This record gives sequence, C-alpha cells and structure tokens, in this order.
Amino acid sequence: MIFEVTYQVRVPDFERGLIWYKNLFQREPDFVPHEGFAEWEIIPGCWLQVGEGTPAERSGPFRLGVTDIESERNRVVNELGVEPFEVYSREEVPVKWGTFSDPWGNLLGFFEYINKAEEAKSMARVFRR
Repeated sequence: MIFEVTYQVRVPDFERGLIWYKNLFQREPDFVPHEGFAEWEIIPGCWLQVGEGTPAERSGPFRLGVTDIESERNRVVNELGVEPFEVYSREEVPVKWGTFSDPWGNLLGFFEYINKAEEAKSMARVFRR
C-alpha cells in the first residue's frame, strides 16, 4: 500500500537553493535531517526534498496544485525571477497547467482545477475536512 510520496530535486549551490525554495513555498522547511538537505511537506504525505548535488536531466515536472494559477505565475516570475511561462488548457482536461524551472533546470509547475467544485472536493480529500 502506498501512503506517502517524496520527490527530490538537486541544486549545486545548496544555500542559494534553500533560499529559492523557501521563497517558493513562502516558509521554512519542515525537516532538515543533515547539511545539504531539506524537506517540505507540501500537503499531508507529499514531500519535496531539496538536496545538494547535480540536477537530474529530463526529470519532472513536479506540478503543484494551486487555486489561482495566474496569480501564482505572477508571484514566481516577479519574486523568484522565473521566466514567464504559458498557461495551457484543453477542453477534455479538467485543469489548466504551466511549467517552469528553478534556476538549476529542475522542472516544476502549477495546475489549477477549472471546475471549482472539483477543486473543493480534492482539497477536502487532502485536508480531510
């Protein structure tokens, strides 16, 4: 039975990477087990690990669900220096999405439910409201 997930990205300059990811998540890491490694629990049971090292080629994207993709896109472009990126949608897909990279080439992204009732159901399931 799978009950949790972790996803790891690597950055060659850990201190700079730590600052960048603190700003992305707008908070300190939840767990720092040793030098050169930090983790954020994004939602219950879903962790992003940032470790010092060489970024993996062609991995990702690791997409984060948000309630307002345009607002989050503007925030990361303005506050984190992310290159402006396109937000896509298709009639048969229930979300809008966009992909960007951190300064080291790790692919990240956002997605937003188009149907806000579906979004509310997903949030309730995750946060067990």
